[in-house]
Amino acid sequence: MEEFAQAKGDTGSPEVQVAILSERIRNLTDHLNQHKKDYHSRRGLLVMVGQRRALLDYLKRKDAGRYERLIERLGLRR
Repeated sequence: MEEFAQAKGDTGSPEVQVAILSERIRNLTDHLNQHKKDYHSRRGLLVMVGQRRALLDYLKRKDAGRYERLIERLGLRR
């Protein structure tokens, strides 16, 4: 996550938060592929996806260049 930080120890910038959420989403997606009936975790996944979407919308509204770079670096489609 250090590669997305604006400064050393940065944990609050939208880029870092989106990167952390993306990793958690990826891990939970792998879990759900093996445990298809884990509906409680599926709901948590949907919450995380919504949080990431909100952060990405905020970043796009505030600084479109940073948004585009982040999307490209994380390999997200939008």
